[in-house]
Amino acid sequence: MKKHSLVFLVVFVILAVLHQDAWNWDSSKLVFGFMPVGLAYHAAYSVMAAIFWGIVIKVAWPDDLEEWAEGGEEH
Repeated sequence: MKKHSLVFLVVFVILAVLHQDAWNWDSSKLVFGFMPVGLAYHAAYSVMAAIFWGIVIKVAWPDDLEEWAEGGEEH
């Protein structure tokens, strides 16, 4: 297992735990005066998850497999 794979796995588990925001279920607070706090939390969570997966794709994408699939390299 590569070093960055372990880091990505740990961050993934943390994101999975943070996705279950039980502390916001009964909150009636509003963010910016109109958005429920649970919705604002999940909007921020979605942006954070998208950035995380973008980094994972950039760093851990198997370039050799992609080259093989495009027919550029024989295995």
